[in-house]
Amino acid sequence: MTKLTHEDYCQFLLVSQTNFTQTYFADHREDVSHDDLNRMMRHAKLSPRDLRDKVRGELILSENGYVLFDDVVLDKNHSFAIEVVRRQWSGNAKKVIKGIGIVTCVYVNPDENKFWITDFRIYDPQRDGKSKINHVLDMWQTLIHVAQIPFRTVLMDSWYATMKIMKQIETDQKIYYCPLKSNRQVSLTPQTPYQRVDSIEWSDHTLSTGQFVHLKQFPKGHQVKLFRIVLSTQRTEYVVTNDITQDSASATREETRIRWKIEEFHRQLKQISGIEACQCRKQRAQRNHVLCAMLVWVRLTQVAQQRHTNVYQLKQGLLDDYIRAELRNPSISFCPA
Repeated sequence: MTKLTHEDYCQFLLVSQTNFTQTYFADHREDVSHDDLNRMMRHAKLSPRDLRDKVRGELILSENGYVLFDDVVLDKNHSFAIEVVRRQWSGNAKKVIKGIGIVTCVYVNPDENKFWITDFRIYDPQRDGKSKINHVLDMWQTLIHVAQIPFRTVLMDSWYATMKIMKQIETDQKIYYCPLKSNRQVSLTPQTPYQRVDSIEWSDHTLSTGQFVHLKQFPKGHQVKLFRIVLSTQRTEYVVTNDITQDSASATREETRIRWKIEEFHRQLKQISGIEACQCRKQRAQRNHVLCAMLVWVRLTQVAQQRHTNVYQLKQGLLDDYIRAELRNPSISFCPA
């Protein structure tokens, strides 16, 4: 009997369309039982390094590259016994839900208009004692000292706009653009008191060119450039950057727009890989499932680029031959003879 591996499971996640359960896999592999699969998922020791090794050969590197950090929550509201599930805020659901938090790192090549997932961490503070900030810093060290991928700019959500992360980026001589929460305290000059960033007054000139501010709790004399970016009539972002030569709000808006590539990745991952479908209770099985789902996204992205299509069309296209065959000679006829 052939030994079951995570690659067999990845193949299942790649071809299955709506049902990603272990039972469904076992029902369609004559030489595999549900227990075989469950045992493999609980004992395989996959890690983010496996993802990095797989992606490294796919990356098209650029000195103008971007690194994006963000997190996503896998909805597990109907699961009550999964070890890594905890209540946390979901930006997608706009509320606190039960789920598995994943902090992700995406690399963007703006010259090719392509992006790749390069690293991730499971948010599980009860076991490892690490915050999301800690996970970003861990991935940063791997990025700089292990992967050594060339890039210029870092984009991240307001959650990660902390002094620890921003100062680390500055230490490694990279540029960041990140939005601030509306209640973030800043001062315009050493003589003026701190105030909420959304209470700052803007002239036509500063709206166009930005203005220097000091972030509360940062070292004395440390300044960043602040821009007010109006995204819609109901949404305004306050973006800071350590690129003090930046003097264009429109250019800053274009820089921050690239951050949405990571949202695109999260959306694709959820829709084509079955990443939210695993119901295994053990945390090791869940970690292995997350890694396998990301490997599936990497493979589908690779093939989609080769065939000049997108991952959605590629995945749905797996059913094309079946649909054509059923229309020619249906196994169940709507109008029986």
